[in-house]
Amino acid sequence: MGKRIGVEVSIAAAEAAALADVDVIAAYPITPQTHIVEHLSELVADGHLDAEFIPVESEHSAMSCCIGSSAAGARTFTATSSQGYALMSEICYIASSMRLPIVMTVANRALSAPISIWNDHADMMMSRDTGWIQTVAENGQEVVDLIFHAFKVGEDHRVLLPVQVNLDGFILSHMIEPIHMPDKAEVDAYLPPYKPAMRLDPAHPVSMGPVGMPDIYTEAKMAQDQALRNSKAVIVEAWKEFGDKFGRYYKPVETYKTEDAETIIVSMGSISETAMTAADALRAKGKKVGVARIRLWRPFPEAELFEPVKGAKNLVVLDRAMNFSGGDTGILGGEVKSVLFDQNHHPSLRNFFVGLGGRDITVQNFEEMVEKASANGGKPVPYEIINVRD
Repeated sequence: MGKRIGVEVSIAAAEAAALADVDVIAAYPITPQTHIVEHLSELVADGHLDAEFIPVESEHSAMSCCIGSSAAGARTFTATSSQGYALMSEICYIASSMRLPIVMTVANRALSAPISIWNDHADMMMSRDTGWIQTVAENGQEVVDLIFHAFKVGEDHRVLLPVQVNLDGFILSHMIEPIHMPDKAEVDAYLPPYKPAMRLDPAHPVSMGPVGMPDIYTEAKMAQDQALRNSKAVIVEAWKEFGDKFGRYYKPVETYKTEDAETIIVSMGSISETAMTAADALRAKGKKVGVARIRLWRPFPEAELFEPVKGAKNLVVLDRAMNFSGGDTGILGGEVKSVLFDQNHHPSLRNFFVGLGGRDITVQNFEEMVEKASANGGKPVPYEIINVRD
């Protein structure tokens, strides 16, 4: 029944893609995702994985190759990060519009300029409207499990959408963690062979990605939007099946000590573990603090987020990327605010930008944010950048 090993998370991600029996990997190396595709190239070169590895000249070409291979009926995988995603993004819109179930890991990294190879969520926020399903891992085990889940969901004929698995660059990608790696038989029992709904075949010609004239474009976008929204039920169903087989159950939003919490920290990614440590430290001081951690970023889990936060007095929402729109919230802050507005529920919400470009966020920083949220008194306050020098 598999085995528990200590392994770098990037290597584990590559092994997960291999266990999923991918047919094609097209990729360009960029820090900090390089180890993922580097290890996959080794598995292919050494004969451990029967797949085509296509080294390309850019991320733009990588996603173009992935579109071709997925359209031809191959199970397809790639990885990227930061500026590489920025270059790739033109083609990412095409992948989702053509309903191709490509799976991509993104080792989240800050966007230039100034040049930064360290972690924040700028690339994840940049890609939020590409039409991909997106999940966010908290630790290495989740990275592995979410890759299996991504293929399961994306290839489901009720969905047929590409899936992006986000993991924090360096903080996760380059860490050695204890991870339970399932064996091939277990993965095969969960993830059936890919059966495309339609594929490019010279014997049975079809057109994919034709010009969308004005009299059809709106309807095509509406159908794409409906597919993404409707995917949530399949996402949850696939997590339930995964839990039944592997004993690890996942939800769109995970909670920690939110039942009686007066202040709830809303977060995504590996920083959530620090948030839980901070919640324990604050409870030891008599403050009722909990954490709501978003695992499903797209489609956004409105109902699943509202349920645990609806009784809180204060919300501390963490954004790990700048928002240059001129509004009073960050991107995640705006999403949370819209959920509360739709439900006519208005706790005191403080939105903080944290960990930009890889800057450390400590338990003491969390205590500061909770204190500011508690003292807010319900008054609207613009976002604030935490742990920044004047």
